[in-house]
Amino acid sequence: MNTLVAELTVNGAPVKAIAEPRTQLCEILRETLNLTGTHVGCEQGVCGACTVLVDGKPQRSCVSYAGDCSGSSVITIEGFDEDPLMAELRDAFSRHHALQCGYCTPGMLVTARDIVLRLGEVAPGTIREELSGNLCRCTGYVGLVEAIEEVSKGRKPQRAAAFTPAVKVAAAGQTAPPVPSPAHASSPARPVRSAVPGNAAQPDLRKGWSRIEQHLEIAVPPDQIWQKLRDIRDVSKCLPGAEITEVDGSALSGRMNVALGPMKVAFSGDGTVVFDEAARSGRMTGRGRDTGSGSSAEGEVEWRVEPAEKNADAASRILVVLSWRLSGRLAQFNRGGLVQDVIQRLASIFAANLEASIKGTPAPAGEIKSLGVLDLLWSVLVSRWRRWRGK
Repeated sequence: MNTLVAELTVNGAPVKAIAEPRTQLCEILRETLNLTGTHVGCEQGVCGACTVLVDGKPQRSCVSYAGDCSGSSVITIEGFDEDPLMAELRDAFSRHHALQCGYCTPGMLVTARDIVLRLGEVAPGTIREELSGNLCRCTGYVGLVEAIEEVSKGRKPQRAAAFTPAVKVAAAGQTAPPVPSPAHASSPARPVRSAVPGNAAQPDLRKGWSRIEQHLEIAVPPDQIWQKLRDIRDVSKCLPGAEITEVDGSALSGRMNVALGPMKVAFSGDGTVVFDEAARSGRMTGRGRDTGSGSSAEGEVEWRVEPAEKNADAASRILVVLSWRLSGRLAQFNRGGLVQDVIQRLASIFAANLEASIKGTPAPAGEIKSLGVLDLLWSVLVSRWRRWRGK
């Protein structure tokens, strides 16, 4: 049986754990380190009970491989014993009856602390959106929202928390020396240059949105790529699950079909698209809703076509900036370390389909296939495993 050594900092203590490649982070925390405050519920990354901080950001430990977290700082619920903000949240949870069976509470508290630090004073509606990835079957969420709202009153967003966990880890048997505090909030804002030349610099990210940049290399001349990208309806056929149903000038309507295991959703909505012919660039925005799950999605994509650095006459480079936000039941899939890998994998599929279409191979016709997120995740995990084996 192959094994690996995961080197982590857990609640301030350095930890080395020998594990199989398939071992999840929650297994290391609960079974090796005896940190049983991390609860395991669905084991599919949906319920949020196992949420911990990994490098300062909430993450599902039941769908995080211990090997992938090697080198990271992990803080479990036990690591907040001396944290003033967590103490306030615990008291508020008690006063507002925000827990009953208590099974979801550790993950709720970790998420609640991140909300208060990252957003500062926050409205009830925003709290409900932020908590949509943490499920509770007892309280009805009213007490949870009231408790978080009370603690957030008068606070400003913080980029980092002045808190260093230093607790005993059962397997280590000793208290770790102080280590630098991880960032418990989003990375410092940076100005972002629009993908469309001539536009002013924009704020880094709207609250609750995720963002990724992708560069695609395609062995087709830039002018030919640009003409293809001008046909939004045709291009959509290259993206699994996407369908443009109507185009009227700059306005468009469409659907995005997504399969999450047995759960299938179809986001239907409207958007706009604008082009800059001289710069060979464009921007598309849209929003949609799945009536079955009650989930909503908003997104914006900007792109620019330019000659490739090598073989500029026969190859192109497409620069893409993608921003999105999910709310409702599907919001939990907006988090976690695999999201960027999934987007990059999806971009690779799109690039291959686009190149084949431009060269004369028709895009798949007929029924619009759902985007199989679990299949994408599996391909990402296989790719990560192969990269790890190759080291």
